[in-house]
Amino acid sequence: MIDRLSLTARVVVLFTLISASILLGLGWLISASVERHFVDLDRAALQDKLHLIQEIGAESADRADLVGRLAEVLNSHKDLAARIQLGSDVIYATPDTAALAMGDGVNDKSPVEDLIFWTRNGLSYRALEGEMVAPGAAPAPLSILVVLNTQHHARFMAIFQKTLMIYVVVATLLSGALGWLAAHSGLRPLRKMKTQAHSVNIKNLDQRMPVESVPIEMADLARTLNDMFQRLQIDFQRLTEFSSDLAHELRTPICNMLTETQVGLSQKRTVSQHEEILASNSEELQRLTRMVSDMLYLATTENGISLPNPEPVVLEEEVSALFDFYEALAEEKHIALSLKGSGTTRGDRLMIRRAISNLMSNALRHAPPGEPIDVFIDHGESEVTLHMVNGGSDIPKSILPRLFDRFYRADSARAHPAAEGAGLGLSITQAIMKAHGGKATASSQGGRTTFSLHFPSSAA
Repeated sequence: MIDRLSLTARVVVLFTLISASILLGLGWLISASVERHFVDLDRAALQDKLHLIQEIGAESADRADLVGRLAEVLNSHKDLAARIQLGSDVIYATPDTAALAMGDGVNDKSPVEDLIFWTRNGLSYRALEGEMVAPGAAPAPLSILVVLNTQHHARFMAIFQKTLMIYVVVATLLSGALGWLAAHSGLRPLRKMKTQAHSVNIKNLDQRMPVESVPIEMADLARTLNDMFQRLQIDFQRLTEFSSDLAHELRTPICNMLTETQVGLSQKRTVSQHEEILASNSEELQRLTRMVSDMLYLATTENGISLPNPEPVVLEEEVSALFDFYEALAEEKHIALSLKGSGTTRGDRLMIRRAISNLMSNALRHAPPGEPIDVFIDHGESEVTLHMVNGGSDIPKSILPRLFDRFYRADSARAHPAAEGAGLGLSITQAIMKAHGGKATASSQGGRTTFSLHFPSSAA
């Protein structure tokens, strides 16, 4: 049931229970201390009267003298009773015989140290026993019983305990009320954070939690929420850009096919003209097929799937195999391909080959005729880095971070030559690298553009 309570209610209940426990414990301690104090006072009074009787006995000449002196001294003491006897023979007893009838009608009789406690007819008594030397030639010492009526102490304790209980109840309720105020006030920053979070929507994803104005205990929560909002803002912005780019990329081939088909149907055409239209539509459909395939591959890779076939991959062997594949295209553009260095990583061979192939295809597309393409492999202690360098115009630094975004091209005209892809190659490369625990980077200066693949070393 407590799991369904609000945080304020939980704090109030816990604070109230702790306060009640402390107050009850303190009340019990005070009550026990007062009771103990009364016991000590009664013991001192009884011991004083016992010593007085013993002194009178020592000074008395005979029994008559003893009885006279005791009557003179003890009969005037209220709430005090005494009895002196030899065996069953009572030598002296005060008039309050009810107090001395300890064995008749006693509800409780419990010795505590040297005192005897009991109650009779609603009255409380404490007694002390002792002995004294009998005056004259008595065969044995006399036994003494001194009794004190402690009803006034009992009444005081009853009133005191009742008052103390009322105080405990009132103080507990007051503590609960103060606990509610403290909890309600202490959780005010949390309510503000809730209001702030509730106001965040797609129109104002830049809203952030006020980290500086919240308590230290909530600052970490505020920073965590701000980090979450930052990720949501970035992801939403990417999703918006992706949707826009995707719509543009799909619209162009679809419009081309629709226009050519409508033109072909607007008038009679020869068989060769229809074949040209169908061939053109087939190229656009192939482009759409590649785009959809790349998008599916990219989505699968970015979703953090485990590598299908992890194995040691020798990078220089993969580069050499791709050199053979792109040899004809390189010779057509009079581009020399060179490889230096070696290194081994662990991952899926086909995925790594596709990442390197994307970089090589990109380099061949943008390298000027006659400019070489150089591949360097550096094997460090913790990572293996593959650098692919080609000549050409420098890429502005403002564009470099966006080269690995989906559908991004530095060419704002978005021209789509037949040999060009859909702008997903570098995005796929980055996704493959992240799936392998690495990353892809780019730099461009001095007429040389370098794309680098950072792999974890197979020994790391």
